[in-house]
Amino acid sequence: MTLQETVLQERKESAAYSPSKLEVNVSWDKAAANFAGQAEKLSHQHPTEGDGDGIAVEARFITPQDHVLVTSDGNRLPPVPLEEAHKLNLLREELEAEGHAAREKRGESVITDRVASIAAEKSKNGRRRSSDGSLRRAMPPTHTNPLFPPLPLYGPPSLLRNIQCRVFRVSSFFLSLAFLGVIVLGALFTGVVPSLRRLWQRLTRRNPDVDRPFYAEEVKQEKRRKEKEREWTRRHAPSHSRESEEGGSTHIDGFVPTEGGADPLVCDPAYYARRVGLDMEIFKVQTEDGFIIDLWHVYDPKEYQPVPPEELAHGGPETFRPPKQKPTVNNGNKQKPKFPVLLMHGLLQSSGAYCVNDDDSLAFYLAKSGFDVWLGNNRCGFDPQHTLLDYGDPRMWCWNIRQMGVFDLPALASRVLHQTGFSKLGLVAHSQGTTQTLVALAKEQRPDLGARLTVFCALAPAAYAGPLIGKMYFKFMRVITPALFRLMFGIHAFIPFMMTMHALLPPRVYGWLGYKVFSFLFNWSDRRWDRGLRDRMFQFAPVYVSSESMRWWLGRECFAHHKCILATKEERRAEEQEDREMDLDQTRPSLTAADRDHAVEKSEYVADADTHSRRNLRGSTAWYNHQAPPFALWVCGDDDLVDGDKLLRRFERGREPHVQVVHSKVIPEYEHLDVIWAMDAPDQVFREVREVLWKTCDVRDVCRVPKGCEEVEPWVRPEDGGELEGDGLQSSSSDELAS
Repeated sequence: MTLQETVLQERKESAAYSPSKLEVNVSWDKAAANFAGQAEKLSHQHPTEGDGDGIAVEARFITPQDHVLVTSDGNRLPPVPLEEAHKLNLLREELEAEGHAAREKRGESVITDRVASIAAEKSKNGRRRSSDGSLRRAMPPTHTNPLFPPLPLYGPPSLLRNIQCRVFRVSSFFLSLAFLGVIVLGALFTGVVPSLRRLWQRLTRRNPDVDRPFYAEEVKQEKRRKEKEREWTRRHAPSHSRESEEGGSTHIDGFVPTEGGADPLVCDPAYYARRVGLDMEIFKVQTEDGFIIDLWHVYDPKEYQPVPPEELAHGGPETFRPPKQKPTVNNGNKQKPKFPVLLMHGLLQSSGAYCVNDDDSLAFYLAKSGFDVWLGNNRCGFDPQHTLLDYGDPRMWCWNIRQMGVFDLPALASRVLHQTGFSKLGLVAHSQGTTQTLVALAKEQRPDLGARLTVFCALAPAAYAGPLIGKMYFKFMRVITPALFRLMFGIHAFIPFMMTMHALLPPRVYGWLGYKVFSFLFNWSDRRWDRGLRDRMFQFAPVYVSSESMRWWLGRECFAHHKCILATKEERRAEEQEDREMDLDQTRPSLTAADRDHAVEKSEYVADADTHSRRNLRGSTAWYNHQAPPFALWVCGDDDLVDGDKLLRRFERGREPHVQVVHSKVIPEYEHLDVIWAMDAPDQVFREVREVLWKTCDVRDVCRVPKGCEEVEPWVRPEDGGELEGDGLQSSSSDELAS
């Protein structure tokens, strides 16, 4: 029996139902049937299956165009197309209005408890209304941003839907595997000539690595690792005495490793934290649309006591709850608390990418400097989890970068603030992590998130596409239709066979192959990395991502078409044309004083007015409002994947009058991953990130001073007396921080 039939049947059996009251009841019956039909269409399961607790009863709007479906048992389901969510709320409002009118006419309830639990009662977590309480007026217009086309609608399980899923799984398995095979063969084929060249150099007794920028340092680091391995083995040998163990337990920086020896290459960031004298605990976080994601907390075991296991569980979908405590160190020592910092990772990665370079890993560098480091991971990751949906449900994978920004990032930031007791945190993101942040902070999405951030540090910011988007294999994914894309790559996880390879292949083989494939795809090299750690770097990639997410990046409607995350193709071209005109104006000879005076007298010199007009026009197309936090950017100058220079130019030329850039730097020789993995990244990037985090910290008197930041002066906001230069760009250096 369908939900509509259930509603009508229970109405007929009600004592209040009689022929004399038929006229009063008919409109309510129609409203109940309409609402029940829409609820059934969007529910977790058909009402005839299970106990009926997963019935969709309300679309709760988080932003004007982002919502979640609240079920009758208080759980959440991911978003559906706007018009479907809008319709559910309108029908609910109509049902409540009809039920209220019927009760007033009869002086009694016409809704049974069963129907009330399904249709008319408020969900357990309440609801979001507009200021006048009208759901109808609170709903947004039924159109979507052209940069974020609507996601497909998959209803509850049915025979037809199960057949559809099976067809897509079978077709995508073979077609995506063929695509992956072409990529792997292409990567191996293009590596033949370099391999032969290296072999020839070795046969002729030449060192093929001598031209690597940090080859001498690589050799030294390899020797140090070997020495530490031998020392660990010696200290943990059965014949090693307790006295000698205690005598050799000190470490140069005071952090005593609790793991060591030969590196077995494991996909466990906590293991690598213990190798440098730190440790890690894993919190579960629930997003507002019901996904369960991992949040890793890096800590110093000498001064922090891990929380009980029950506190690691997620606390429900509500974001920015009151903190559980004031900022304190939970073992009762007298030191001041550390300021919290959240790190977000890039595409196809996890935050384990911040933990692969021993002490020179960004996560461990900031932790040992004196920050409270938290590593965020996006939905699905290594272990896809949802409160209602399972792996095989296509709704589990119906999301893209917008949901990662609007739901995942606020949920992670909320949990960090709740655990630490602070009101703000510092955010550091790389590549796709910068994209989801830039999307989330936009004035049409969740600009209020900016009030929770002291600064946003963007490493290799991904807002504009680089030349790599024109490569043949990416162009192929852009020209095929959405239907063909889904037929080829499925409606579930994107090429899940990559995860199977990760589990089956020996770690060193997988690391070598992973580097070859990703290097071929994204046109980067390992010239500036510590090659001895390269296999470790690829143990944390790839992770599970949705095919819809990859379609947003590479499909014909979204990023690959517009080549920008928050501007359409037309807007981007207009911006480029304006930049060309401004560059041309700057190359023209400037007027002499006499010529300028003469032009002013004739009212022909209007440069100031023209500049003011341009500035106002650019401000009208701004992505961000006054709630945006300060930005700091580190741009890779040799990055083919994204174009960070365009984003810098957007800020420098006043298109974002509300964004204050406290630091910017272009590193000409850096490729996309060098900003987190290069051997000189601690000097080129990490030190500056540390200082920016501290200079923008809003509670410096409460927190301990990070190592190396003793002389860093606080940043003064413009409204508090600081000065802005140009079109709203905070004075900063491309090469060093301004204290």
